[in-house]
Amino acid sequence: MITILDGYVDEPTCLGVPPYISPYPRYIAGSILNAGEEVRYLTIDQLRINDEKVKLLYRSDVIVVIAGMAVPGRYLSSFPASPKELFFLNGLEKPIKILCGPAARHGFGISGGKKAFNNRELEESFDLIIRGDPEIIINQLILDGFNVDAVDPNASRDSAKEIRDFAIKGANIVKEHPNFPDYLIAEVETYRGCPRTITGGCSFCIEPLKGIPDFRPVKDIIDEIKALYNTGIKHFRIGNQPCIFSYMSEGVGELEFPKPNPEAIEKLFSGIRNVAPDLKTLHIDNANPGTIARYPEECKKIAKIIVRYHTSGDVAAFGVESADPEVIKKNNLKADPDDVIKAVRILNEVGRTRGDNGLPELLPGLNFVFGLNGESRRTFEYDYELLKRLMEENLLVRRINLRQVIPFPGTRIYDIGDKLVRKHKEYFKRFKRLVRETIDRPMLEKIVPRGTILKYVYTEIHKGKTTFARQLGSYPLLVGIPGELELGRFIDVKVIDYGFRSITALPYPFPINSLPRETIEALPRIGKKRAIRILKNRPFKKEKEFLASMDDASVGREIMEFGIVFDK
Repeated sequence: MITILDGYVDEPTCLGVPPYISPYPRYIAGSILNAGEEVRYLTIDQLRINDEKVKLLYRSDVIVVIAGMAVPGRYLSSFPASPKELFFLNGLEKPIKILCGPAARHGFGISGGKKAFNNRELEESFDLIIRGDPEIIINQLILDGFNVDAVDPNASRDSAKEIRDFAIKGANIVKEHPNFPDYLIAEVETYRGCPRTITGGCSFCIEPLKGIPDFRPVKDIIDEIKALYNTGIKHFRIGNQPCIFSYMSEGVGELEFPKPNPEAIEKLFSGIRNVAPDLKTLHIDNANPGTIARYPEECKKIAKIIVRYHTSGDVAAFGVESADPEVIKKNNLKADPDDVIKAVRILNEVGRTRGDNGLPELLPGLNFVFGLNGESRRTFEYDYELLKRLMEENLLVRRINLRQVIPFPGTRIYDIGDKLVRKHKEYFKRFKRLVRETIDRPMLEKIVPRGTILKYVYTEIHKGKTTFARQLGSYPLLVGIPGELELGRFIDVKVIDYGFRSITALPYPFPINSLPRETIEALPRIGKKRAIRILKNRPFKKEKEFLASMDDASVGREIMEFGIVFDK
């Protein structure tokens, strides 16, 4: 038996941290099944909370570990496996132990601003470190009778067509994920590689190391989604590519910014809707602002196609990296500030309308990276000037990520390492605080004004007396709900306040007879004393009883606007 241990991945083009499941375990499972072997699937979270699951590893003939963070991320109830968590594998003598994913290719990313970590002791605990495509190598390993020395650890697929059967056959593995089926998003690959490989790409990025784009056929993607949908998956993100606007673009390998292909996007998204008619989430991820700025008409068509077929609250993540002309030049970045503004305008024009789930249909997100070659104190001023331009033009961006670079071997930034991160540590901290206070919060107030109803928010974790919840999708807003509500439920909420990158909201409708004191206390003009009065007098059967219990009936009438319901 072969066991896949998913330690989760976070790469520039691929997310596999719950509620996401990446293509890695699905492709690998498909390759194992294709070779006639039995496969099981575990997540690192299951091992963290359940010692019984460890016994499955002891009974396995082969353990395939998927791990690696290549992008510093913020996680809520789950996080990628650390090197230390995998040391227990040293005690397993029987199974063949295999490491794959970005940790195998590039080393472990521990946090932003620090070089990737290669632990020789950890590597020595594995029998095979796969730096190529794991689904191809593991399939060959099985066919070679599990002879580790017979396989090439650097082998890669010849083309994207080669993974078609693996992707479809491996779809069933999602049923073994602890989040299945309601709170699980399948990350779906359209292509890998970067069009800008021909000029070297961005200095810090690992995507150019994968070569020029190798597009998966439209039919292969649709058939994979059909297989996932038939297993019970209802949430999808077309996110496993550097730029969705460049899928099947014309001039790849010849042009740094190939011409977008709206017809291919139409076939892809309409085809997805045909095979998954009742899906609940269809989102995208990365988009190149340089491409959108250079091909405004084609990209406007693509944005309209996406909005026609997707679900609302979608985010196109722009790799801005820096607005400093010196940093842009020295790191071969993809867009200057004027390009970024132009691209943001286009997505605002198409996607600013509020959708069914309470959020705008499609907005850009901005990713900045610090610690790049050429960075100076002036860099932070250039970046802030760009953000102020957005505010002055009343343009919306869904979120702003401020990250410190993780230098990986093979990238041009590796030789510089964390030198500039350390040098500008205090500048970065001050800049981050400034952006959170003067840009992020005012932007949130525009995107979700007070009183906005956000639908299908999933209660995920308790921290103190607060329940934290999120909608499913790309870069979901973190919602803090006062009080300890039941976890694992989808509810609607009404926005009442803001943090710098999160919102405070209350359940809507508001079941006054069953919610805890902290939740009732958070209602406008209620406070602790009135909340105690409400608790003392409930349950209420109707509005008249509720208003009569209040010391000020006008307060009661005001909060009835929060959808007060008198459940049993």
